[in-house]
Amino acid sequence: MSGEDRQSQLAQEHKERQQQREAAAKGNGKRNAVIGAIVALAVVGGGVTAYALTNDSSGGTTSAVQPPVTMSPEASQSLPVEPSASAEPSASPSALTWPVSCTYTKDTTGVPQKFVGMPPAKANVKALDKLTITTNRGAIEIEMDPELTPCSVNSMAFLAKKNFYAGNKCHRLVGLQQAGVALLQCGDPTAKADGKNPTDGTGTAGYFVPDEAVDAMPYTRGVVFLTQPEEGTDMSSSQFAISLDDANGALPTGYTPIGMVTKGLEWIDAALKEGVIENPQDIGGDGGSTAPKNPIVIEKVTVTK
Repeated sequence: MSGEDRQSQLAQEHKERQQQREAAAKGNGKRNAVIGAIVALAVVGGGVTAYALTNDSSGGTTSAVQPPVTMSPEASQSLPVEPSASAEPSASPSALTWPVSCTYTKDTTGVPQKFVGMPPAKANVKALDKLTITTNRGAIEIEMDPELTPCSVNSMAFLAKKNFYAGNKCHRLVGLQQAGVALLQCGDPTAKADGKNPTDGTGTAGYFVPDEAVDAMPYTRGVVFLTQPEEGTDMSSSQFAISLDDANGALPTGYTPIGMVTKGLEWIDAALKEGVIENPQDIGGDGGSTAPKNPIVIEKVTVTK
């Protein structure tokens, strides 16, 4: 499917979900989750090669990749595959009782931080489902599902209101040819995005967000998820990654998905083609290697209906 076709499909699905929400508000209040919009990993040739995202051991963010692990055809059969056109949509999650109680914990790991306070423990974000990231290169629009990840949406809304992301440099842009994964990663408040800074990819907002729906979907193209240390739990913070390829669907679950991109992937693809900074001394990638050659700087983040 071409990029234009993909964007058209997402736009149509977004419109359909909006219509479903309007109908639900007049009826029994049910709504579909973002999961229904995700195109799952297509298994090619009976097997896939999986690459695990890894992280700096002291930080709360994804910063490197491990060596590839080749999965057998038998193992690949357990991976989610693209549903047929006639498949029934997945069931909507049970309606939550709002506000939702969230437990945020202070980050005492000693990594670089930009602390602007703690999000409210009572998340009342039922009506907030659109995340817009405005950058110097273009805008990224993301459809979120507060029913699925209320505490994560609450955290993003809090940080957006505090202008936490203003001036943040996206420190990692990587394609399959560099590391076996394709993604744009942002949200480290102290990142220099020069391909050399040893702490790039470790910074947080000074608190951790509880894991939510980590097994809900594969991280295929367009999925946006919070990052956290390798094998960490409940250690997400301000950093997030945008998947740029369906091959990322082979990544192990463990990251909170916060939404699906409905606009903006095309200019991120173009930025990747412009090249990245590769630091041969940063073998693991935890020094911010593969920052975009042409900087991507966040100007503003908003969370709205």
